[in-house]
Amino acid sequence: MILPPVAPARQFDFERDTFSFANELVWEYRLDPATGSMVTLKNNPPRPYTHRCFVMVRSARQFFYHARFEARQPPVAADSYRRLIRQVVGRSPRQPSREPDKIVFPGYDGLRAFSQAHEALLKAECGGAWQSYVLRSHWRMVFPISRRHQENISARLLESFDQRAMPIVHLVRFPQLTINHGIVLFGHQETETEILFAAYDPNQPGHPTQLVYRRTEQTFHLPRNHYWAGGRVDVIEVFRGWIY
Repeated sequence: MILPPVAPARQFDFERDTFSFANELVWEYRLDPATGSMVTLKNNPPRPYTHRCFVMVRSARQFFYHARFEARQPPVAADSYRRLIRQVVGRSPRQPSREPDKIVFPGYDGLRAFSQAHEALLKAECGGAWQSYVLRSHWRMVFPISRRHQENISARLLESFDQRAMPIVHLVRFPQLTINHGIVLFGHQETETEILFAAYDPNQPGHPTQLVYRRTEQTFHLPRNHYWAGGRVDVIEVFRGWIY
């Protein structure tokens, strides 16, 4: 069942509505210039905050949907913030709250500033790595993803921006699993040949990234970065209805 859209009160703002810290990686990725593929080495020592990409994108949307930051109000104690965080992540990632029902976070102007000051608290309360493994969309990726399906996804993502819905997408290349990752889309530009989606990637919190849909190929492409060699990805929208 797809729930009727409810528009948030404002547009998503990368500098305000994203986490300042990163989802860390189990592996160190190095691009092999001879083959153009990524070579992986296990990080040593292991990184403590890994496998949280889906936790972070879900939580970012929950804060966007359910929290209101009030910088002019005085900050409160850590235990009070802990209680507020738990209230936010306990609400639906699919439907935004009405403005009067939002949970007020005093002392900060947005999630990025709040996460700079309370990184450890957010990491402890937003959810464990296991939540990335039990995501509902994982059952969908084992079935073939056609080019027609990707064309339909691109159209549906464009429609989402009319409701300021901040779509979350699952990027995958099954069965290789060279990528199995979640990002948030928050804007787009269209040309005759492409749709350029602006994205928040929790692996790269310092700047927006881009997901490109190529109309003639009916495929999505993610540019090269420090963990991905660049190229085609298949896209599944998540946290939209009760199936995914």
